[in-house]
Amino acid sequence: MSRSGRAWIDGGSRGNPGPAGFGVLLETEEGREEILGYLGKTTNNVAEYTGLLAALTRATQMGLEELQISSDSELLVRQMSGRYQVKALHLVPFYRRALELKRSLKRLTLRHVPRSENSEADGLANQAIDTRARVPEWLVLPGHG
Repeated sequence: MSRSGRAWIDGGSRGNPGPAGFGVLLETEEGREEILGYLGKTTNNVAEYTGLLAALTRATQMGLEELQISSDSELLVRQMSGRYQVKALHLVPFYRRALELKRSLKRLTLRHVPRSENSEADGLANQAIDTRARVPEWLVLPGHG
């Protein structure tokens, strides 16, 4: 039996760009893990992609083989599925890093959900902004080493 998990991801900014943060709720057989971080001033889409990178990085660290990710970002889900091109140059490194991390999983499912089904991840993203939560040290972001 393969190790699997489910994640709900979100990112947000107050203003676009503005103070931004991301939140991830990751569920595995071992339990639930909350991951969040404050990103400073950036765009909503960068925050969304950072949530995706956090979920993929943590899944890889945990040795998960299968991951189902739920996001309320239609843009992110459609870009990752190949239905939309990534035209914003500042998002290309995030997209490429996500594809790189995706290769470490046997199976990745990304699904778009309504905001109402993503309230916990949204709450974590807002908490990150409110508390200026530190980005986990293990999360390597494009352009940040």
